[in-house]
Amino acid sequence: MSDAKFIVGIDLGTTNSILAYTEAESEAREAPDIHILEISQLIGPGAVAGREMLPSFIYMPGEKDIASDALELPWHGDVKQIVGELARNRGAELPQRLISSSKSWLCQAMVDRNQAILPWGSPAEVPKLSPVEASAAILDHIRRAWNHTIARDDANLILERQEIFLTVPASFDAVARELTVKAAAMAQLPDITLLEEPQAAFYAWIVASGDSWREAVRPGDLVLVCDLGGGTSDFSLIRVSDVSGNLELERIAVGNHILIGGDNMDLALAYAVAKQMAAAGQKLDSWQMRALWHTCRSAKEKILASSDAAVVPISVLGRGSSLIGGTLKTELSRDVVEQVIVEGFFPFCEPESRPQTGPRTGIQETGLAYEADPAVTRHLAQFLSRQDDRPRELPTAVLFNGGVMKAPLLQRQVTEVLASWQSNAELRVLESSNLDLAVATGAAYYGLARRGRGVRIRSGLNKAYYIGVAASLPAVPGMPTPLKALCVAPFGMEEGSSTELTEREFNLIVGEPAKFDFLGSSVRTDDTEGSLIEDWESDIEPITTIETTLDGTYGSVIPVSIQVKLTEIGTLELWCVSRQDGSRWKLEFNVREKA
Repeated sequence: MSDAKFIVGIDLGTTNSILAYTEAESEAREAPDIHILEISQLIGPGAVAGREMLPSFIYMPGEKDIASDALELPWHGDVKQIVGELARNRGAELPQRLISSSKSWLCQAMVDRNQAILPWGSPAEVPKLSPVEASAAILDHIRRAWNHTIARDDANLILERQEIFLTVPASFDAVARELTVKAAAMAQLPDITLLEEPQAAFYAWIVASGDSWREAVRPGDLVLVCDLGGGTSDFSLIRVSDVSGNLELERIAVGNHILIGGDNMDLALAYAVAKQMAAAGQKLDSWQMRALWHTCRSAKEKILASSDAAVVPISVLGRGSSLIGGTLKTELSRDVVEQVIVEGFFPFCEPESRPQTGPRTGIQETGLAYEADPAVTRHLAQFLSRQDDRPRELPTAVLFNGGVMKAPLLQRQVTEVLASWQSNAELRVLESSNLDLAVATGAAYYGLARRGRGVRIRSGLNKAYYIGVAASLPAVPGMPTPLKALCVAPFGMEEGSSTELTEREFNLIVGEPAKFDFLGSSVRTDDTEGSLIEDWESDIEPITTIETTLDGTYGSVIPVSIQVKLTEIGTLELWCVSRQDGSRWKLEFNVREKA
């Protein structure tokens, strides 16, 4: 947005959301003046304060829950849901009314992400939001807080008129990105650009390092960005090259979407504490367990943040009313935290290790698709070994990001595991100043870089994308038609570019219900547009199946070519173009999906 006064970076996080901003006309090239917005929010009934972080929690209050006049915010008084610190704290007591991890639900293809399903599993009387609506509610709160604090009565300064860069996990597929853009539009932020979080973290490191970043990395370096937040583990590799005497940065690999993060660790601690309580004769029901889960989060953070914190007290509401049921009290110790988190999530393993699998229960409860193996280090070993068919390259440097990796204990553990995999190389740790604020800060810097006032990382698409194409073979009784994978967008395809597969002709079914299988791969980095893969099940994964009826005469078969565009904002558009008259049909990712 050329007339914007500010460039804004928004980290829509699983656990916390942050907004950073800088002057759009800033002349600083590598050390710009970037600010963090103090986001006004309810921190208690009737109490409003600004915080650098907005907890990404939404609480759906009941009729007799909190007095309506105690929920008023500076910009409006009609509050149907609470976002932020009060939501997180109240939700720890009444988890059936708390929406958390809405960002992780955006990539859960087993549910309709446009339907009101959150809080997941809550009673019928609790109002619900869709994952898209929940994400929009958080962004809307941020928009209103900005407009109240920065814009005030100046229409030119409202957030809607600034240049906004919204971050997403590097592992988000095209559908999740499209839904993120939809959530922003619902929050009255229709003009945003998406940026991968690990890249934003690297940009923040450049900001913090100033001119000295060129001395910290050198040509030939392979930097691992290890980003562990509240809900996901995100891995990216950035290669450093010398191009005509200048250092060039290129993101060359992105990991799969791994639902392991602080949420998993908090739950593991909750189970450990519940076991302690059971031994003392205090057995918890399912809702008390959910409350304990949220309570263990803050206790864990206190222990990992301070070497002096050996024990943190924990309390859980008793069954029944607070007057009758009382409050159950226990504690969480540093020994338990270190044993559960370090040994359970960051164990030493070999570089050839893979996530452990075993027989799965035939019928499973629908919910977030958490990983069966919580060992982050084994997932990391798999990521570093699955870079197509080329020899494995191990990182020479690592940059940590995300709330989980703030703990020096966990940084040391991951560094020692990585170092054990390479005998002749020294692994360097790139020091980060503030892991909580890095992604938003880096996103704001990226906005300057796009204007030519900063260093850019070459990236493009984080996956190769494919459409399922039915093979032209005779029908065989009892056998489905074989499905080939047509590469429509290769890994690394750059934003703002487009391509049309004119060398191949395909038949498009219009006028009747049809399904389109959308596939992706983060490891097939060498496939080019138009490649038709027959044996693809091992390294190409289904993303979603779109069921729709395209406009046209019932049962018509139209010869088409396929046109692909990667927009400037980071979303993927697929078009089928008639070879007869140029008619076009767009395949929409955010329609009703069927897994």
